[in-house]
Amino acid sequence: MAEISLERAQESIVNRRQELKAFDETKSGVKGLVDSGLSKIPTIFIDEQYKLERNNVHNQKPGSPTNNDGIPIINLTGVDDDPNLRREIVKKIGEACEKWGFFQVINHGIPLPTTDEMINGVRRFHEDDEAKKEIYSRDYSKKVYYNSNIDLYKAEATNWRDTLCCVMAPRHPLPQELPAVCRDIMIEYSSKMMKLGQTLLELMSEALGLNRSYLEDIGCGEGMFVKGHYYPSCPEPDLTLGTSSHTDTDFCTVVLQDEIGGLQILHQNQWLDINPVHGALVVNLGDMMQCRSNLAPQLLPRTTLVDPAHRAPRCRESGSTTRAFPTFVPATANINKEKEAK
Repeated sequence: MAEISLERAQESIVNRRQELKAFDETKSGVKGLVDSGLSKIPTIFIDEQYKLERNNVHNQKPGSPTNNDGIPIINLTGVDDDPNLRREIVKKIGEACEKWGFFQVINHGIPLPTTDEMINGVRRFHEDDEAKKEIYSRDYSKKVYYNSNIDLYKAEATNWRDTLCCVMAPRHPLPQELPAVCRDIMIEYSSKMMKLGQTLLELMSEALGLNRSYLEDIGCGEGMFVKGHYYPSCPEPDLTLGTSSHTDTDFCTVVLQDEIGGLQILHQNQWLDINPVHGALVVNLGDMMQCRSNLAPQLLPRTTLVDPAHRAPRCRESGSTTRAFPTFVPATANINKEKEAK
């Protein structure tokens, strides 16, 4: 009996590997599956743990938190002009980092037309089959590439998501290396985001009781890569995740959601929605920021930063979801091998 079970397990592994390879070789990603008209998702996408969670969702206690009412939304207006206002903002960021590890920022200096066009640019790319096939690759030494699931052959369950990735700092790609359908906005958004990233690192340094330039001086914001996730409609959204539960391996990530949203964080053992606020950016701390021993040994023991797990479960039966985010890492890090984030 044990031999039969082992044989079936081995056969299942082989079959899964073959399915993954066949999917990968289409170079069309998850959207290609949707465009083919499938009515059921392939088995490689079924997440058994999430499936069980959805089956038990009716057992959720009444009144359990499911939205972002408690997640801080911090207004950055006047942060560089009014010292008193800056101190208040620094205090709010410090509290958010200790309690949540996540916060949203508004009036951050990146205009609405720019954030809207960034979302539209990512969507245009993912809906342009020729543009995608030109840069489809699993060679992560490249500065610009597109594929579905960086960890395709390693993950227990494949995510219902396609991704455009562009390494934008410290050495940005040549303009012609970027897809034409989103080239201009990728360059503009990345430039503005580097400036905002510097501001955020300054504020977080101050929130930790350190010199304003501390995090920047140790290289936290030298490297940046920008990812554009695309979550196509899904015929069986209760069986798969857009992005599995994970923490980020970077210093911090700044997420731009479209109006659909779908990002969740794990807080006090409950998954909370971070509902989209038009024009707002979601900031979350990564593993590198949480390891304070690597940042500032002089910090008091009571200073604790939260690095919460997060995921994107919102696969929809109709309509797609788009998300764009830059991730800040040291310039010396091998950023192309970072874990797949948001």
